[in-house]
Amino acid sequence: MMSESLANNRICSLFGINFPIIQAGMVWCSGWELAAAVSEAGGLGIIGSGSMYPEVLRQHIRKCKSACNRPFAINLPLLYPQIEEHLNIIHEEGVNIVFTSAGNPAKYTPMLKNRGCTVVHVVSSSRFAEKAEAAGCDAVVAEGFEAGGHNGREETTSFCLIPEVVRSVSIPVIAAGGIGSGKAMLAAMVLGAEAVQIGSLFVASKESSAHQNFKEKVVNAKEGDTLLTFKELTPVRLLKNPFVNQIMLAYERGAGKDELRELLGRGRAKKGMFEGDITEGELEIGQVASQIQEILPASVIIKRLLEEYKAALTDCMGEDRFQW
Repeated sequence: MMSESLANNRICSLFGINFPIIQAGMVWCSGWELAAAVSEAGGLGIIGSGSMYPEVLRQHIRKCKSACNRPFAINLPLLYPQIEEHLNIIHEEGVNIVFTSAGNPAKYTPMLKNRGCTVVHVVSSSRFAEKAEAAGCDAVVAEGFEAGGHNGREETTSFCLIPEVVRSVSIPVIAAGGIGSGKAMLAAMVLGAEAVQIGSLFVASKESSAHQNFKEKVVNAKEGDTLLTFKELTPVRLLKNPFVNQIMLAYERGAGKDELRELLGRGRAKKGMFEGDITEGELEIGQVASQIQEILPASVIIKRLLEEYKAALTDCMGEDRFQW
């Protein structure tokens, strides 16, 4: 078990979970099976609603409730075109933890709070963290530049972002971006975070709804195999593949926004991550993919994170190399 001081931190108390480990709500990868597995293992599982039609979201919520007796959350991108339907379904189905992203939290946070929800917003800067706190959010996720998927335009890395956000707000801070081990989890906590949100490790879990081809591509990734691109549209970190090569060639010939938007097209993320087209699909993953060596059950991932965390903490306290 974790130490009493860690198990009783503000994030664990806020969500009613055992361990300060949050599974990211990733599009096409975070269905009910993954959310239920993470929550049953003592963390907080999240259903990623950004890739779901409203009634599909309802089905995932109901299946998660049937499979899990622990708290779980919904990740809700605020730019989602059918957001009102999603909000109504979240309310009707009684989900009371919502992570929002990709938009202004001031618009929907008061309504969610009035409905009894705990609200967390994902930010990429201390300025946005302050806005989230002012909007009434209960916590923020500080997501560094290393993270997979859609990133902030500031390109601030986690080691720089976490302490800035911690200093700027009084609500709890959850660290995200580049966290793939218990050692990294400890580093984030030392910098002031009270929990970690992890995406890439859970993409490569057995319960992830990602296609097997994508999972295998992740575990075979090496250092430098990701690229942050499409900054003119919406910055996104991808695994390099023939589609990314097309993007790089487009930039070399001076492609503008319209050409880049046409190249991206529709359904690239689904094609890559969910349908397994690793040639023409969009493969969103973090830089930490190079540290992922195998596809494991979510419960084993959490167990290893906790074991590594405790071992790293013991090493820091007991080894001479940490003392001067």
